[in-house]
Amino acid sequence: MKEELSTQETNFKVILENYPSTWPKEGFIDLNIHDLPHYGSVIEWWYLNCHVVSKEGKKLSLFASFFRLTLGKDEYGDYKHTHSMIWSLSDLTDGKYYSNSLLDKETPTEILKIIKRNEGKNVGNKLVRRALKEVYEKGNLPLPDKLLKEPAKVGIKDLLLEYDGNSFKKDDQNNYHLKLENLSDGITCDIEFVPLTKPIRHGKDGLVRGIRKEDMFYYFIPKCIARGEIKIGDEIYEVKGSGWYDHEFSGSAEETSAIEFKHDVAWNWAALQMDNDCQISAYNLFDNTDNGKPLGGTVIVIDKDGNESSIEDFSFVPEEYWTSSGTFVSYPISWKFEIPEMNIYLSITANFPEQEFITILSPPALWEGSVSVTGNFMGTQVSGCGYIERNGFNTNDNIENFLKGIGKATQKSVESLLPLNPTDDQFYRLVDSPLGIDFFTSEDKEQYISSVIKPIREVVDRSKKAWRSYVFLACMDAVGGNSQPFIDWLAMPELIHTGSLIVDDVQDRSDTRRGGTALHHLYGEALAINAGNVCYFIGELFTYSPKLADQTRLKVYEMYFEMMRVAHAGQAMDISGLHSFMPEVVNSGDSSVLEKRIYTIHRLKTAAPACTLAKMGAIIGGGNEEEIDALGNFFEAIGVAYQIMDDVLNLEGYENNLKDKGEDITAGKITMPVAKSMRLLPLDKREYIWKTIQTLPKDHEIIKSVIVLLEDCGAIHECRKEAEELMEGAWKEVDKIIADSFFKIKLRTFGWYALKIE
Repeated sequence: MKEELSTQETNFKVILENYPSTWPKEGFIDLNIHDLPHYGSVIEWWYLNCHVVSKEGKKLSLFASFFRLTLGKDEYGDYKHTHSMIWSLSDLTDGKYYSNSLLDKETPTEILKIIKRNEGKNVGNKLVRRALKEVYEKGNLPLPDKLLKEPAKVGIKDLLLEYDGNSFKKDDQNNYHLKLENLSDGITCDIEFVPLTKPIRHGKDGLVRGIRKEDMFYYFIPKCIARGEIKIGDEIYEVKGSGWYDHEFSGSAEETSAIEFKHDVAWNWAALQMDNDCQISAYNLFDNTDNGKPLGGTVIVIDKDGNESSIEDFSFVPEEYWTSSGTFVSYPISWKFEIPEMNIYLSITANFPEQEFITILSPPALWEGSVSVTGNFMGTQVSGCGYIERNGFNTNDNIENFLKGIGKATQKSVESLLPLNPTDDQFYRLVDSPLGIDFFTSEDKEQYISSVIKPIREVVDRSKKAWRSYVFLACMDAVGGNSQPFIDWLAMPELIHTGSLIVDDVQDRSDTRRGGTALHHLYGEALAINAGNVCYFIGELFTYSPKLADQTRLKVYEMYFEMMRVAHAGQAMDISGLHSFMPEVVNSGDSSVLEKRIYTIHRLKTAAPACTLAKMGAIIGGGNEEEIDALGNFFEAIGVAYQIMDDVLNLEGYENNLKDKGEDITAGKITMPVAKSMRLLPLDKREYIWKTIQTLPKDHEIIKSVIVLLEDCGAIHECRKEAEELMEGAWKEVDKIIADSFFKIKLRTFGWYALKIE
């Protein structure tokens, strides 16, 4: 084996010292040697999965991966390692996914080193790194990842891995024993894996290209008996089925740089077991630094007699996709898998979509799930089971991409609720007439589409981001709830906001909205106002599905209409304006009362809806009173701060020409920068600004002269500072009360992004 590998350009100099000079041509590899950790490798992992059924007929699948990463050598020349593990249990009967991840205590320190090395570099998103840094400087990991309580134990002479009550070991009969525990979910697993086939070397005689383009050694046992016990809550299930075992390790630490948490390479991986006693292991890689350029892959097909075929010409094509409400990454949940030269044509389908695994080991997440297989295998119809891993695609690793993902999901939710070509059932759901469905004709339906759905969609379809929709789901997850069943609710906040924009544009006589012509110029004021009002009432439909407890549903219902009343009060105050305050403010230079009035309008019109959405999400997510209030106050602060920054951006110009620069001055509005300038400018300048605003100027030079005064006196700077202080003050309470988690990091990042804080 040494001589074979030395003819290929590899970096296994250290690892090969652990191997005998030859491998047996038949039978088992001496796994007592080959399962042992290889202390010169950069990264090594042991992986198992199984598909089992209980005596009661409950179907379960699980996977577990134990990792060890070499960080280099210490001052004594010994290798330093960090250890981690991830595992999940898929309850196929109930469609539930239980995940658990444990990382080395040194992980926060090591990731901080990576963040510091990347400061100033265009790696990922600096706002995300900033939020992560806050967590790691506490010595914490963001949930759902957890730190190992004790150092991992790794056997030297025999395969033995112990990671905080989770273990993997081998007995004298060459059988493997896997023990897993997730006490927070009340789950324990004790499974024995009995190999039924010889180990198979993947790739080119065991050599494969790793996820960081490094050389890896990879073998697997595709057929094992899996048997044991799985405990979920108070129920204990005696189970039996099929199992799979993989072992991989990379080249020497002297020749390969330490791995960092980034996605240079994306991959699909499959482990399939057919009912004709054949198995398939496959992977393909893609270069994320080169527009997803394929890097190749390999399929190993093992027939019922244990004969292997290695093929590189195959297709592994995603078909249907599912979007996570936690990460807004879209994952395939069905695939076509074909090997034409072997007459193999398979369809692979996720047993249920929600098998996303969120972890910093593969930020933001990977999809590792149990699947079913059907199709044609060399002229015979087969079925089977398997695992698919999808990693590194569309990672939404910066806030812009994340919000785009939310925008796409929100758009899909709106399209589902308000399709341009609705079915009769979709139409009747929208109008839900007490007169009965027979009252409506096809002509009524067409008129509804043209006068209600199309005007609303005209404005909604221009939106690319939907942060208000994100508030609702994020707060649900931040308190430990599950937002996935509520992903269609994304349409509700977006439609409320859309309705307010449509009506607001009529009231303000605005010409543009979201980069296009304001709706009342396209459809007339009457239809625009009606379409805007329809948007407010559609939200009630969401309270019926998924089914909420009666008390929760009533609370959400009450909060919804309270939010609408408050927002309209704010809009009324905004429309009536603050001109009556200006003469006294101009004369005295005391703007305190005027500023308080503007705060009130911002709180009612923008902050209260954001606060209400946050509280609704936290209530549905099962948050306690402290959590609900902290999140509500945080988004109330963001709402006020966002509106202050909106006033600032109106003076400086918006990205992508979403509005005209200085539009508020042309509209004669008294905004926060104008109010603050009244105590910062001398009387003559105050009088000039007030007199100019009253003329509703359209001349760009005149508008510019007002903006220059607001900038030079420091009013715009004060607005920026105040907006940031509002948010930071509210965040302190969130930071005390809400546990550090992936979702909390997203909230923190979003706050900075919403206020344009670098």
